[in-house]
Amino acid sequence: MKAKMLTRSAVAAAVVIALSAGYVAGHHNVSAPQVISPAAAAMMPAEAAAKTGIPDFSGLVETYGPAVVNISAKHVVKQTAMRGGNNSGQLPIDPSDPFYQFYRHFFGQMPGGQGGPGGPNGGDDGDRPSASLGSGFIISSDGYVLTNAHVVDGANVVTVKLTDKREYKAKVVGADKQSDVAVLKIDAKDLPTVKIGDPRASKVGQWVVAIGSPYGFDNTVTSGIISAKSRSLPDENYTPFIQTDVPVNPGNSGGPLFNLQGEVIGINSMIYSQTGGFQGLSFAIPINEAMKVKDDLVKTGHVDRGRLGVAVQSVNQTLADSFGMKKPQGALVSSVDPGGPAAKAGLQPGDVILSVNGIDVADSSALPSQIAGIKPGTQADVEVWRDKATKNLKVTIGSLADTKVASNDNAGPAQMQGRLGVAVRPLTPQEKSGASVSHGLLVQDASGAAASAGIQPGDVILAVNGRPVSNIEQLKQAVSSAGNSIALLIQRDNSQIFVPVDLG
Repeated sequence: MKAKMLTRSAVAAAVVIALSAGYVAGHHNVSAPQVISPAAAAMMPAEAAAKTGIPDFSGLVETYGPAVVNISAKHVVKQTAMRGGNNSGQLPIDPSDPFYQFYRHFFGQMPGGQGGPGGPNGGDDGDRPSASLGSGFIISSDGYVLTNAHVVDGANVVTVKLTDKREYKAKVVGADKQSDVAVLKIDAKDLPTVKIGDPRASKVGQWVVAIGSPYGFDNTVTSGIISAKSRSLPDENYTPFIQTDVPVNPGNSGGPLFNLQGEVIGINSMIYSQTGGFQGLSFAIPINEAMKVKDDLVKTGHVDRGRLGVAVQSVNQTLADSFGMKKPQGALVSSVDPGGPAAKAGLQPGDVILSVNGIDVADSSALPSQIAGIKPGTQADVEVWRDKATKNLKVTIGSLADTKVASNDNAGPAQMQGRLGVAVRPLTPQEKSGASVSHGLLVQDASGAAASAGIQPGDVILAVNGRPVSNIEQLKQAVSSAGNSIALLIQRDNSQIFVPVDLG
């Protein structure tokens, strides 16, 4: 079975992109053509749509298709002659040398040789371009274009081609890799533009339309429905993607996703595939998120994101029961960066963040984008669940930065805890220092309930139901007084996470 993968859908070729297609129609057993009057033909799309329930997208495409563009991005590398140049067109090495073919494969012919920069395909200092194809759309009549950052990544020559065959060299105003949004500018006026919509008003199950250049076929139209909203993807922490089943393929990257009102609600960015082609799962960046990034890139050339300084995880039913919550909701804080904004405000591991500035946090996947959208330096009201009650904290949001929690190792004797099923021992001073923790119990063996929950040797138990444990007696008391479930805060491989344990 081939590995599943998330694929950025831009077409890339090392030296040159060639697209060719042919269509052959046979002439065997062809039935006589049916004559249809112009009036009847004009009525057919509407009638067909009415009978099948499938909308007619022709008006949308006719109105907004001209604002969708093809983007060619090239990275041109100058190839200069090797020192001690050879005008004979041969490499400066004897053909009988064992390394001759190696040098020929990687460096090609020298200037003056067939196929080299000095030959029929180049000059003294030739160009060896690599290129990618993608899509984009015009958001202002004076030439601002939105696309994906990965479409233009590393390019120094970007060309925008309109549906009327006009081509413009584009300037990359800015590109933000974290959101995968880039802004281009072309020198033109009175251009066709798209209409920007509100993806928050869209619903799962509604029809959507994509226009782009899959495999270089300009202005290809595909349709489908919204499959899910606010989808969190691996390594894409700050974008709540719109998931659709719209056929999206390499070259669709950066193209618009329309609703039936002709409004752009997203930028097509990724596919989930086992083969590299479309398999029913495509993902778009919500246009409201992209427009925020666009405004920052146009104004300052970079994007400022807020940072809270916590690691969070989802709350399932077992964890909710352990913390005395009526239902699973919010984002469970599994670790707090020392000295970070959250730590300064008093947030603790075991807190469940319920809302930020009055906006509910439905799940842990929603929190990063909410915090990222807050301007650094501003104060945010954060409501948390702690000790079976709500608590309000004020946090001064910081600027986004990467942080890590130290790892741990193990050694020494252990004691087994029967009901939980773990063999633990206190951490040594060296282990505390190396793991950057002040307390905890090292798991040396796990069985029973703990093993079933995924506890492993090498884990460090830091807290039970949000209460820190520093010695074995504290762990015993916490387990004996617990109900049918507990939540263990553990540290494992540079991160902290709450693990729900069903004690039966």
